[in-house]
Amino acid sequence: MRVFVAGGTGFVGGHLRQALLAKGHTIRLLVRKKGTGSEAGIEEVEGDVTELSSFVNGVKGCEATINLVGIIREFPQRGITFEKLHVQATRNVIAAAQQCGITRHLQMSALGTKAGSRAKYFQTKFAAEEEVRNCGLDYTIFRPSIIFGPKDDFINKLAGYMRTFPAMPVIGDGEYQMQPISGDDVARCFVEALDRVETIKHTYELCGPDRMSYNELLDTIGRAIGMNKVCKVKNPLLLMRLVVPMLEQLSFFPITSDQITMLVQGNYCDGAWQNTFGFQPTPFETGIKSYLTPSSRAV
Repeated sequence: MRVFVAGGTGFVGGHLRQALLAKGHTIRLLVRKKGTGSEAGIEEVEGDVTELSSFVNGVKGCEATINLVGIIREFPQRGITFEKLHVQATRNVIAAAQQCGITRHLQMSALGTKAGSRAKYFQTKFAAEEEVRNCGLDYTIFRPSIIFGPKDDFINKLAGYMRTFPAMPVIGDGEYQMQPISGDDVARCFVEALDRVETIKHTYELCGPDRMSYNELLDTIGRAIGMNKVCKVKNPLLLMRLVVPMLEQLSFFPITSDQITMLVQGNYCDGAWQNTFGFQPTPFETGIKSYLTPSSRAV
């Protein structure tokens, strides 16, 4: 089928594009500006997901829409906000599908999303989910945990810090739990859902097979790059919650209050999604060893 994909030019989008093409689907890919060349099976549609009129014609002739649009940090002074990129973008993709007679929609959300969350990121992700649940389309919502893969930001960034600095900062005690999942596994779920009517009007929490603390995650990354030990410096949670609000307005500061709230909340699930999709997800250590390079500081 021909699938319209918004937010498909980034890290997860790369995995999804490959998975869709491997299954024989063709892609209408929303882009800010068309490239000089196009991959076979992919047609670029120029537009802005926050401006419905700019891309709605590009949705015509498609049989499904997929919305991957999302940001982890907002910069209001530059017009980059959770409300705009999570809620308004979702509303626009849905409206485009409705206007073009499309009934199937897949939505990327995030593990931890729920009503009444203290984190603005999760609040707007939930609001976007509500837009999807109430739109009348045959939807499927996915809430993945931290996603890892060759071009991920989170795991590669942590590995980069380990290669550069003698110790890793840890917020609080580092015992909050997480359960990362590979980008290939997330993409596989999206693509398989297109052909599975039993996934319609369902929300799936996606996580990998390995539940670990943040401390254990750091140790696992350390082993993957050849380090015998990862030194950690604990930063009291109360102190971080006092200091970060004063610095988070600076774009170069690496963390926000919202991200601290999400981090210490934990990010794991029961793995029930496997009952529907029927495959074993990639183990975390095996997955990251396939793309992380050894550190010159390995000890």
